[in-house]
Amino acid sequence: MAHVLEQGDTTLTETGAAQVSGLIGSLDPRIRILAAIGFGIVVVGLSSLNALCAAMLLSAALLWASRLPLGPTLKRMAMMDGFIIFMLVLLPFSIPGDPIFTLWGFAASWQGLWRAVEIALTANAVILALMTLVGTMEPVTLGHALYKMRVPEILVHLLMFTIRYIEVLREEYLRLRSAMKVRGFRPGTNWHTYRSFGYLVGMMLVRAIERSERILGAMKCRGFSGRIYLLKDFALTAADRRFSLIFVIAMALLICLELAWR
Repeated sequence: MAHVLEQGDTTLTETGAAQVSGLIGSLDPRIRILAAIGFGIVVVGLSSLNALCAAMLLSAALLWASRLPLGPTLKRMAMMDGFIIFMLVLLPFSIPGDPIFTLWGFAASWQGLWRAVEIALTANAVILALMTLVGTMEPVTLGHALYKMRVPEILVHLLMFTIRYIEVLREEYLRLRSAMKVRGFRPGTNWHTYRSFGYLVGMMLVRAIERSERILGAMKCRGFSGRIYLLKDFALTAADRRFSLIFVIAMALLICLELAWR
């Protein structure tokens, strides 16, 4: 669990996390985590459209500063929007107010429309900031940063082991499914299918327990004592302090804008 970490390092594990090379990528990971948390808290508390639009512009500025590819980033955001699109469509019909139009006997209100726009701006601003500040961080670096921020060690261990071995469990699941197909299994809506998937889940649990015992034995043989050792410590730089100051000012301006338009 010990790693030599330098700011700007490439990935330490094959997790698929996009790496940033701009201003955001050079910042201290702890600053990025705190900025993401603060931004989320402030934006969720906003309600005026002017303040939410300003928050969306700030998220876009973070995206520009991170130099992330625009196309894949917007595609990931669209996947998130797919989960809330139905709620946004139904809000104008479920909130009473001044009618806009009537569809099949249901009246859509302006108040519901503005609420849907408010939720959409809030969700997209927060998600884009999280993707830029934290989503581009290598998971091992994220774990070490949380450890330095005094997050309980057991939670950090759970995070790092989950990220590391979730792909291993997925490969185990694919092997079991392939073995079922070779034996002629075809899923359907019958008790045989339900029983077979139950056996599949049970075998996954059994093999996960066996694999965890082997991993624990291997780690103990390599001297693991339940502690995280970081050979290269984090250190705040002048760029980190400048970013923190600018970010705090931006958050204060968002709050002032919200109060001015309330």
